[in-house]
Amino acid sequence: MAAPPRRTRRRTTALLSAFALLPVLAGCGGVSLTGGDPATFTTMGYGMGDALATDRIDTARAALPSLHIKVNEGAFDQQQFLSAVAAGDPPDVVHMDRSLIGGYAAQGALIPLTDCIKREHIDTGDYYRTAIDEGSLDGQVYALPDSFDSRLLLVNDKVLKSDGIDPATVSTSDWSRLKSLTKKLQHQQGGKLTRIGFDPKIPEFFPLWAKANGADLISADGRTAHLNDPRVVQALRYAVSLINVQGGWGKFKSLRDSFDTFGAKNQFARGQVGMYPMEDWYVNALAGLSPHLDLGTQTFKARDGKPLNWTSGYGWAIPKGSPHAAQACTFIKTMTATKTWVHAARAKAAQVRKGGTPYTGDVTGNAVADRIIEKDVWKPTGNAAYDKATRTLYSISRKGFIVPSNAAGTEFKNAWQNAINRVLSGEQTSQQALDQAQKEAQSALDLANQGRR
Repeated sequence: MAAPPRRTRRRTTALLSAFALLPVLAGCGGVSLTGGDPATFTTMGYGMGDALATDRIDTARAALPSLHIKVNEGAFDQQQFLSAVAAGDPPDVVHMDRSLIGGYAAQGALIPLTDCIKREHIDTGDYYRTAIDEGSLDGQVYALPDSFDSRLLLVNDKVLKSDGIDPATVSTSDWSRLKSLTKKLQHQQGGKLTRIGFDPKIPEFFPLWAKANGADLISADGRTAHLNDPRVVQALRYAVSLINVQGGWGKFKSLRDSFDTFGAKNQFARGQVGMYPMEDWYVNALAGLSPHLDLGTQTFKARDGKPLNWTSGYGWAIPKGSPHAAQACTFIKTMTATKTWVHAARAKAAQVRKGGTPYTGDVTGNAVADRIIEKDVWKPTGNAAYDKATRTLYSISRKGFIVPSNAAGTEFKNAWQNAINRVLSGEQTSQQALDQAQKEAQSALDLANQGRR
């Protein structure tokens, strides 16, 4: 196993800060995840929301019969994780956003999976290449892919038809026409925005807009920020203009924040939105919430007309100091294996169908599993809207792009997201905000890469 890279001053400070918090966190049970029981195997950052999750954990338990697997449900907690690693009391495995993997790997908080992959005979070719790359740093794999999120263009066909627009004519490739459609579809009443015509989903989805304009936010090797590339600046100006033609950020955010996103009165059911790009998992949610929705799904397209899919998701990693590192390797192999995913998909499909809602398929981090799920587990439901959504999803998942993994991790992501928020709030122009973000991001990257090859 390779020695961890030398930590930078900033990252050392982060871990020292975690040490400073240990008395406080220990006093409230915030650091120890294991409880000190050597027979307990603990996870962090994983939820047990449906049969897809619970069935896989059952399979992992069968693979590790001598250990009690304790699932600490809830979102990944960065401070708790760093504190636990600094205290020498980390969870056995951690489930986190793959965009964070590079940063934690550079800090030495994660174990490279080189030995694990060799020992367990894991075929990384079974996984989506982009997902493996996103969980790697400098060619070393630190996380095996778990979830796999694609971005679809969701269209409220009923809303568009009511305004005399044929949904089949909609495309994100023609920025001028998209802006005109956005202005036409948005509705205001009494000084308030009552319907969003098109939501560009910024700051979260900004990498999609930059890529659509032919630019990347960072170099392929993850060492050079491109945040003030003229094409990136142009993409931000355009995305913000889509909000401004609907009354500005204040009105826009007020309406968006009021959406009953996971309820029967969601924004599609109530006609509060015309269209927007969204992660594929929301199709699954809508199938349960609004099975009779006149939902249209399309591929997001770049300005050159080519289909574009920004992919991301979560991964399983092994923290430095994992009490059961060898078993952790078995665990993450089992959780992400083809057979495990297919078995879990069958369990979920049965659960969903029993409830009377359409099963829209599942896309995982395992490409081989997905081909089997698409062919043998998912079946057309007769619901044209959701069947089309599933077919579109499986089609676009085969190819996509990622924001390259980098050693700055959270700091790089914060730099561009904070820049966009400053533009939306009117504090800076797009050029000013991205110039500042470029300096912040490159400084973080340079610090993180000091002493690294």
